[in-house]
Amino acid sequence: MTTVPTRVPLDPFGADIAAESARLRALGPIVPVTLPGGIPAWAPTGYDTLKTLILDPRVSKDPRRHWALFPELGRHPEWGWILGWVGVINMLSTYGPDHTRLRRLVAPSFTARRTEAMRGRVEAITAELLDGLGEAAASGGPVDLKSGYAHPLPMRLICELFGVPDHLTESTGALIAAIMDTSDPSPQHAAFVQEQIATVLPALVAYKTERPGDDMTTELIKVRNEDGDRLSAEELVHTLLLVIGAGFETTVNLIGNAIVALLDDPAQLAAVRSGAVSWDAVVDETLRAHPSIANLPLRFAIGDITVDGVTIPAGDAIITTYAAAGLDPAHFGADAHTFDAARGADDHLAFGIGVHRCIGAPLARMEALTALPALFDRFPDLELAVKADELKQIPSFIAFGWQEIPARIGQ
Repeated sequence: MTTVPTRVPLDPFGADIAAESARLRALGPIVPVTLPGGIPAWAPTGYDTLKTLILDPRVSKDPRRHWALFPELGRHPEWGWILGWVGVINMLSTYGPDHTRLRRLVAPSFTARRTEAMRGRVEAITAELLDGLGEAAASGGPVDLKSGYAHPLPMRLICELFGVPDHLTESTGALIAAIMDTSDPSPQHAAFVQEQIATVLPALVAYKTERPGDDMTTELIKVRNEDGDRLSAEELVHTLLLVIGAGFETTVNLIGNAIVALLDDPAQLAAVRSGAVSWDAVVDETLRAHPSIANLPLRFAIGDITVDGVTIPAGDAIITTYAAAGLDPAHFGADAHTFDAARGADDHLAFGIGVHRCIGAPLARMEALTALPALFDRFPDLELAVKADELKQIPSFIAFGWQEIPARIGQ
């Protein structure tokens, strides 16, 4: 009989996600954990286990139908932070026909044609930001590649895609950052997030209703208006929350994590610059070793599911552990904990798999494949201004990225 360990609390600050993943893996393939505030869940610790559960039809993403503790959320104020993830109705929190319907309505906004049409804007924004970095470095001091490059490129692009006006840009970014921040499970933080969801995104809908344009928000409004039961007002707001948030926050971390990984290993950077290793391989290895989303809440067992002798009871929550899967030595080898751009890790799970695979993945790749070579071509002497182990992780067990990336541009 398999012994189930006591629940392990996940670090709400995500201070060392790789080390935490290794500690959990040592306890078994599926480990009972607690999320911030004490929310109980199960954490798959390996690639094969996570992939199997993601593809298992007995695993749902709908908390209203399949999470036994969903009715208790109101009785636990310290659980309020999870409402930004499970208290919304969009592709991330639906199952079966409901998910299929919502994905079908949103997918036309992320076609290959529309993605390719954005290439010119990605290149133009990239060039503008590189000019800004050069000007900022003229004083001789370090620049922050997070705030000066990795963040504004995806943020500006997603705001253009969805027609977010200037007066809502800052509040939109602050909302997504607040949802990602899992270091504060207080009722006050949860209330702030819910207030922002209820004000910022409806304000965007109202703005684009009055001023329709060639943007995705206008398209989604048309979907709602053409047939009211296809996309409700609530689904519209919550879908915007998902696609805008996922459309820039994850790409920020993808670009930033790749920059840090390469600057921390000059030999690999040289191999990439020489063409021995492709930028596509860099992106895949970044997504494997440093996935933009380390742990995604939540999925739910529809029925009892047994994993290597451990049973996840029906109604229990499961965390989607992309970081643990990417760092699994059973799948990626004994050196899985190291960044190796030549590895060939195109089977990573960072964009998901199956019906829930990220529909914005091609856009994120295109942004990264534009931004990364452009940065290193423009500034061949680029280097970190601090040691990589001195960088601070975003205060989140969900997001995997850096608060700042101080660097010296060089001559």
